[in-house]
Amino acid sequence: MTILLLGSGGREHTFAWKMAQSKRCSRLFIAPGNAGTATCGENVALDPLDFAAVGQFVLKNAVEMVVVGPEEPLVRGIWDYFQETDALKNIPVIGPSKAGAVLEGSKAWSKKFMERHKIPTAAYREFTSEGVEEGVQYLKQQPLPIVLKADGLAAGKGVIICQSHQEAEQEFRDMLDGKFGAAGDRVVIEAFLSGIEFSVFVLTDGKTYKILPEAKDYKRIGERDTGPNTGGMGAVSPVPFVDETMWQKVEERIIAPTVKGLRKEKIVYKGFIFFGLIEVQGEPYVIEYNCRMGDPETEVVLPRLKNDLVQLFENCAKGTLGRVRIRADKKFATTIFLVSGGYPDQYEKGKIMTGLEQVKESLAFHAGTRVQGDGVVTNGGRVLALTSLAKDMESALRKSRRNAKVVQFEGKYYRRDIGKDLENL
Repeated sequence: MTILLLGSGGREHTFAWKMAQSKRCSRLFIAPGNAGTATCGENVALDPLDFAAVGQFVLKNAVEMVVVGPEEPLVRGIWDYFQETDALKNIPVIGPSKAGAVLEGSKAWSKKFMERHKIPTAAYREFTSEGVEEGVQYLKQQPLPIVLKADGLAAGKGVIICQSHQEAEQEFRDMLDGKFGAAGDRVVIEAFLSGIEFSVFVLTDGKTYKILPEAKDYKRIGERDTGPNTGGMGAVSPVPFVDETMWQKVEERIIAPTVKGLRKEKIVYKGFIFFGLIEVQGEPYVIEYNCRMGDPETEVVLPRLKNDLVQLFENCAKGTLGRVRIRADKKFATTIFLVSGGYPDQYEKGKIMTGLEQVKESLAFHAGTRVQGDGVVTNGGRVLALTSLAKDMESALRKSRRNAKVVQFEGKYYRRDIGKDLENL
C-alpha cells in the first residue's frame, strides 16, 4: 500500500517510524516531513493545507491512503475535500470530517457537546468582543485561579491560567483584542479544576472504538511546572494512577458517551480522539478534546503499541475496528523534548545539531529539524524527542536524560524533572 502522511513534527516522525515497520506499507510519502521522517520514507514539498495540491499528488502517485497528523488540515476540512472530489472520494483519509474536527477547532462547541451528552467537565461561560464588559464582570465573581481559553486553534498556547482577577481581566481583553488572532475571537472562561492531568486516546471507525495506551504530558516550559505553556516538554506512559477503576470511569462516563454522541449527531468520525483529562479526587473530567493524536504523547504511545498501525488504519477506514484487539507493551516509555533557546517565545533556527549518531538505548524522534548538506539543523521550537523504554519509569527516564546530554545544538534546553511528580504515586 502506498501511503501519504501529512505533517512535519515529532508526532509525524513517530507515525512514519511505526508505519514503515508494517508489511502492509510498500511506499511512504511524508509531506512536508523533517530530517527524521526522511529516514522512514520520502519527504515531499507539499503544504498539507493546500488540498488541491495534496489531491493532485495523491492521484499522480497512486496513493491508497492519507494519514493526517496535525489538527489544522482536519479542522479546515481535508476529509470533506476528498469526499467532495470524485477522483478522490474512494481514497481513505484517516481523520474526522470537518464537523468532527470541531471537537478541537472550537472550545465553545466542544463544551456544548459535553453538556448535551452529560460528559463531566468544568463549569464555563463563553464571550465575544461584543460582551467584553459582561465578561469582565463575570470574571470578578469567579474564584481563583481562573482558566481562559481561546476558542479556536492557537498552536497549543491558547490556554492561560490566571492567578489574580487583574491578570484575568487583562488577558481576557488581550485575547479578544487579537493576542491569538482569530482563535481568540471567542473566549471560554472556565472554572479551574485541581488535580492530575493525563491523556487518553482512542481510534474510532464511527461505530466502535479501540483504546490506546494512556500517557501524561508536561506542558510548562519550566521545571516543577512553571512558566508558560508549550507544545509539550515530555511525556510518560503508562500513568501509575490510572488504574482499573479509573479506566472504567473514563470509558463509561467519557469515551463511550463521546463516540455515541458523535454518532447520534450524525457526525462522520474515522480517526483519533484525544481526551485531555484531569483526575479530581478520584473522578475524571474532560479538559479538552483534540481531533488527532497528541504530541509529545504519540512518542510514548506508539512505541508501546504492538499492533500493526497500518492494519489498524485499514480497519478504521473499512469500519471493522470491532475485530481488533489492542496489544500494548508492559514496559514504561518516557520521552524528553529538546527545545530551542527562547522557546516558546522568540528563538532562532538553523543551529547545527551534533551527537545524533551517538544516541544509544533511546529512539530519537525529530520534530523541528531539517537536513542541511550532510548534517541536520534545528528548524523549530521543539526540536527532538528522546524516547526510551524500560521495565520501570525511572530506568526509562535515565536513558532519556543520558541521551539528552549527548545531542548538542546552540541554545538547547530540556526539562530534567519529567515524571518526578509520579514517583510516589
